[in-house]
Amino acid sequence: MTHSTAFPGNVTSVPTLGAGWAFPVARESLPGDAQGALALAADERSVREAIEIILSTRKGERAMRPEFGCDLGKLLFAPNNGTTRATAEFEVTQALQAWEPRIELLEVGVRSGGDNGEQLLIEVAYRVRSTDNRFSFVYPFYLDRALS
Repeated sequence: MTHSTAFPGNVTSVPTLGAGWAFPVARESLPGDAQGALALAADERSVREAIEIILSTRKGERAMRPEFGCDLGKLLFAPNNGTTRATAEFEVTQALQAWEPRIELLEVGVRSGGDNGEQLLIEVAYRVRSTDNRFSFVYPFYLDRALS
């Protein structure tokens, strides 16, 4: 998203990444244990938090936007094997390409994790389009919490 700033004889476009409530929603900490206003996330932090929201929201969970989110939830009790990891990679790729236009998805990789193989560790590498900065993080998805 861009906005234009007009100066006499000159128009420039300034990229904006947006700002919103931090995820998870919390209050800002102030000195002396006082609570401030709601914490905000802006710029590249807002992009990272939006990605986490997309991955942690099941399709159908939002009444007014049933297609929003990622279908990782259908893998909840799946075995941790190559088929499950490939399905998770596909679902994450589809969801991020559909719902986060501020990024170019560079790579999604999925590997096993946890002591009993109860986790999928989903590695997401992306580039923020407006700043050209690259980021990566690992999103843990638990296949079966009963094992831990």
